[in-house]
Amino acid sequence: MQIAIDGPAGAGKSTVARLIAERLGFIYIDTGAMYRALTWKALACEIDLQDEEKLYELARSTDIYFAKLADQQKVICDGIDVSEAIRSPLINAHVSVVAAQPRVRNVMVKKQQDMACRANVVMDGRDIGEQVLPEADFKFYITASLDERARRRILEMEKQGFAIDEKSVRQQIEKRDRMDQERELGALKILDDAIVIDTSSLSIDEVLNRMLAVIGET
Repeated sequence: MQIAIDGPAGAGKSTVARLIAERLGFIYIDTGAMYRALTWKALACEIDLQDEEKLYELARSTDIYFAKLADQQKVICDGIDVSEAIRSPLINAHVSVVAAQPRVRNVMVKKQQDMACRANVVMDGRDIGEQVLPEADFKFYITASLDERARRRILEMEKQGFAIDEKSVRQQIEKRDRMDQERELGALKILDDAIVIDTSSLSIDEVLNRMLAVIGET
């Protein structure tokens, strides 16, 4: 089975995707983390993020996968656990530039599709229902107001110990939304066959129960 979850930054899709995967015993594939890992690798290698050719070659040669370590899913990039490093403000500020490169997305989509062929999966991102898993059994679009998404991102960053400027966080999310919606390939959009859930005033448990009810209806 394939469950596709799309939506903008900070809507809560990664959290609920992980919980659904745990509840159903599926593999959780965080595609956003894959682009973050590639961004981390590009910055570490001092690659110009506007150089699509170099980013394309880096995407082809970089091994990104997920592993269970101490009951937690970790993001591994070329053998290095980058789970925490890819959530930094630096990566937040640059990941959309990398994710917007069409040739890079082609490589990453192929990697994601290969993962989905091997097991029952829950996959979240921006273009899962349209580009990565167009034949998914269930498609969800998880969203929330800009204010709520900014509040969640600030809390997340503060818990990680980062000094946060609230205005800057909101501006970053607005910029990310524009880039995600306007990019040439894999743009963020609400598909006709997607079930839309606005999480602005819902708890994680409420969102999870709504989604599981839909999945259990068929």
